[in-house]
Amino acid sequence: MVFDQTLRDHGLTLTRSAVTTLQINVGKLCNQACQHCHVGAGPKRTEIMTRETAERILTLLGASTGVATVDITGGAPELNPSFRHIVSASRQLGMHVIDRCNLTVLFEPGQDDLARFLADQEVEIVASLPCYTRENVDRQRGRGVFEKSIEGLRALNRVGYGADPQLPLNLMFNPGGASLPPPQAALEAEYKQRLHADFGVVFNRLFTLTNMPIQRFADFLRHSGLTEQYGKLLVDSFNPHAAGKVMCRELLSVSWDGNLYDCDFNQMLEMPAPGWRTIWDIASFSTLPSIEIAMGEHCFGCTAGSGSSCGGTLSAG
Repeated sequence: MVFDQTLRDHGLTLTRSAVTTLQINVGKLCNQACQHCHVGAGPKRTEIMTRETAERILTLLGASTGVATVDITGGAPELNPSFRHIVSASRQLGMHVIDRCNLTVLFEPGQDDLARFLADQEVEIVASLPCYTRENVDRQRGRGVFEKSIEGLRALNRVGYGADPQLPLNLMFNPGGASLPPPQAALEAEYKQRLHADFGVVFNRLFTLTNMPIQRFADFLRHSGLTEQYGKLLVDSFNPHAAGKVMCRELLSVSWDGNLYDCDFNQMLEMPAPGWRTIWDIASFSTLPSIEIAMGEHCFGCTAGSGSSCGGTLSAG
């Protein structure tokens, strides 16, 4: 395997340390069907976490030490019937909670009070916004998505997000094509200037995320004849400093059906964590063995350039 050999060439190994972040993918149901989506989520997907599975995760969280953050993703995680229960129960356990929000879900039926609920629970929001212009966002995510996204940001601002220190509002950027993200700090400054000047929107941080060559983005690469070119870009851009900081060292991913993975990307590729099984086979998330992490060629996506994670850039290039 090229990625494994590349690590060895740089004297590196990937081994899990203690789990500090539990990322819960509550399902693939989403009100959008974005071109870049590594989950392949959409309105017709039926993979949805049950209440029984959610309760088992919460039980394990209560028995765990060291896990400080619960990172809830999807799909549109807010559409899962157990979403608010997971949020409130995790907060009662003292966890910091992150909601990976697509913004337009705030206007779905039954979500009128979603912004207020998230603020009351002091949930950190990481909201996907691949550009600050209508043309680019609508091309990647669908007609009308940009306008709704801006209205969603304004709704979050109205309840304190982006201004109250207890209510962080962070944005997630990913390139529209087969390229690496630009430098995160410079792009963040540009986003802040444009969104505030053009729409009166404020936010805290911008995270850049490299598109992973899996699911819908892999389809896009194939249809565009860019699969080989993009793969070479990721390999040629390998950054050993970023490789030492990848999120899978301290993050554990749980799928909608309770299976365990090293990250959300491995989950979508059905690459289970070595030696682990499901949430029904363990006693807590803090008693898992320190073992090597399941790897594949897609891992070059997290280690290319400045590196990429659910929290943005990992290292200087």
